[in-house]
Amino acid sequence: MDIKEYTQEELAAQPVGYWSGAASQAVVGSLRAQLAVEQLTQPHWWTLNHVAGAPGTWTRPALAEKLVRFDDLGIDFGEVFDDLVARGWMTEDGGTLTLTLTEAGEAGRLRARERNARVHEQMHQGIATEEYVAALNVLRRMIANLGGDSDLP
Repeated sequence: MDIKEYTQEELAAQPVGYWSGAASQAVVGSLRAQLAVEQLTQPHWWTLNHVAGAPGTWTRPALAEKLVRFDDLGIDFGEVFDDLVARGWMTEDGGTLTLTLTEAGEAGRLRARERNARVHEQMHQGIATEEYVAALNVLRRMIANLGGDSDLP
């Protein structure tokens, strides 16, 4: 897709808050739309990935504490966990209270991962890896300059 060209002076005068927000809305909106096809939200996606990455390790309180950092919707993670258990996508060990994905949960996670990969591929069209990394590093520097956490999630 072609985009209109502007001079360096025109672009340098643009508010980064607007453009970073517009980029966030476009990216997150596209990801959320693809997850919705699987009847998932981002918190479902985060849960599936964390549990898949460390089966039998996460308890509900520990995982909710880890994920709340990414939440911008005031999500009740208990409801997300309950939904995944009710779907048969995740189980909770009665003794250790740890979470594990079922075969159906892993299959759903892989379908959602494919959908997200297509969004990422579309987003990266026409952008070299070096440019993408440079853009992230600029944003990370701005965050750090303003006292925020610029570490990787």
